[in-house]
Amino acid sequence: MRRRFLAFNCLWLLSQTMLADQIAEHQLLAQLVHELDALQPLIDGAQDNSDQDARVHFNYDWLRTDVERIRTGIHNHLTQPRPQPRHIAPLKGDYRQ
Repeated sequence: MRRRFLAFNCLWLLSQTMLADQIAEHQLLAQLVHELDALQPLIDGAQDNSDQDARVHFNYDWLRTDVERIRTGIHNHLTQPRPQPRHIAPLKGDYRQ
């Protein structure tokens, strides 16, 4: 009887720890979505201050698309977690033209 009680308590404690980890992850991912949203004005400001006569231009549209794709992916994970892996389009990554 004592072993069952001890085993039950260990399993319960483990499940509570795992649940706390999931909640912490969810909160951090939600904070990351908020931070990605805050990037948009910074990107706009950088584009407004860019040198239009420069030989090489930074592609702000690609950057916006990639940031939005990352934000959408995190948001979808938070609202609709899926057990199956799915295909994710690659990021552009090279923003110089």
